[in-house]
Amino acid sequence: MTKIARTAKGSSDQDPVGVIRELRLLLGDRIRTDADIRETHAGDASYHKPMLPDAVVFPASNEDVSKIVKLCTRYRTPVVPYGTGTAVEGGIVAVRGGVCIDLSRMNRILRIGKADLDATVEAGVTRKQLNRHLAETGTGLYFPVDPGADASLGGMTATRASGSAAVGYGTMRENVLGLTAILADGSIIQAGGRARKSSAGYDLAHLFVGSEGTLGVITEVTLKLARIPEAVSAAVCAFPDISSAVNAVMEMTSAGIEMARIELLDEVQMGAINVYSGFDYKVAPTLFFEFHGSASSVAERVAAVRPVADRHGGEDFRKATGQRERDRLWQARYDAYFASQTMRPGSVGYVTDVCVPVSRLADCILRTKEELNASTLIAPLFGHVGDGNFHVVFLIDPECPEELAEAREFGERIVEFALEMGGTCTGEHGIGIGKLAALEQEHGEGVKVMRAIKKALDPLDIMNPGKVVKI
Repeated sequence: MTKIARTAKGSSDQDPVGVIRELRLLLGDRIRTDADIRETHAGDASYHKPMLPDAVVFPASNEDVSKIVKLCTRYRTPVVPYGTGTAVEGGIVAVRGGVCIDLSRMNRILRIGKADLDATVEAGVTRKQLNRHLAETGTGLYFPVDPGADASLGGMTATRASGSAAVGYGTMRENVLGLTAILADGSIIQAGGRARKSSAGYDLAHLFVGSEGTLGVITEVTLKLARIPEAVSAAVCAFPDISSAVNAVMEMTSAGIEMARIELLDEVQMGAINVYSGFDYKVAPTLFFEFHGSASSVAERVAAVRPVADRHGGEDFRKATGQRERDRLWQARYDAYFASQTMRPGSVGYVTDVCVPVSRLADCILRTKEELNASTLIAPLFGHVGDGNFHVVFLIDPECPEELAEAREFGERIVEFALEMGGTCTGEHGIGIGKLAALEQEHGEGVKVMRAIKKALDPLDIMNPGKVVKI
């Protein structure tokens, strides 16, 4: 079990005792300082060492958050926003202690715009909650961005999340129209709106998308919705090697075959999934597809994919058209991380992700696999090959610093490969505390601009300090 740090490095002039005293007067029983609550808010789903916040608060409105942040500013106390804790780069670790703002009680769906295909929600609403509401109210709409975990929509906005459906529907960057945020001085701003385009000044909304809580606390989000497709079909196909699978995807996309999802799982991951989820797939690099559209267009796309797969050595091609069958298939993909851990009980996953132009994806994955073959660690690979994004999960002993060092070294090399090929150090996980150096490596002088923006909006460096850019 990973030990939780009981103390964090705080600023010499911050006053957690003072701010907690005033927050009790403001919030009553909606502030908690007991150990169990602080521990559940000390870390995310990653290997990063959890660190305790001094207190956890549960606001119910924008005004609550504004008052909380104003008090934290007065007492120079760090503010750490918290959604569901499912991120993997330490973005919610309280590296300087402070007040964790748990937004789970701000979970109202404020408005559904059926005609405009949009919705406004509070930050604590999860993607599954929104989609259940859309289904129960018979809108015929859904929110398609799907990172796998039932993450909060505020957290997904803050990390610029994406997932398996990004090739068909885009990421949070493309699907956030506007938002409400609370700045370090407690001011409440509305950025963006419901219009599908605007030339009115700086694009403040998308400055906050991906800011990971370092510029302000996102409390409401206006999102694009999509129509539920008339027909959905899925397919799975094994390939003799990684290169054949990726080259098949490149031929499919260049031929204009529209797909909602295209996922690649290597042979290590497929072996784990067979055991964990009870499948009997061939233990080989495998593509998972999903197609959305009319019944005829879906049938045409599946028919077009099959011969391309055959040309690249595809075999064991299986289709899934029924809802239950598709759900089981995709649940296996969502369970990839947990399936990986069964390969080494007691391990934790050091997860890294990079994204490269699709034309360089095979090169990047092959170089990565060559490196992994020399590693002593078990490290399955999977990714969203339709947009060039892939992940490696290093299964490490949480109490072994040598294994952590080896995983970090490999992670840094994978980032170097991606940057050499015109890619990015992270396609969807964000920077958090895990990729601060990689961001500087990727953006160079551009990080100075990011730092200047951070200092302008958060001069005391209390908004989720220690994440994204170093101050």
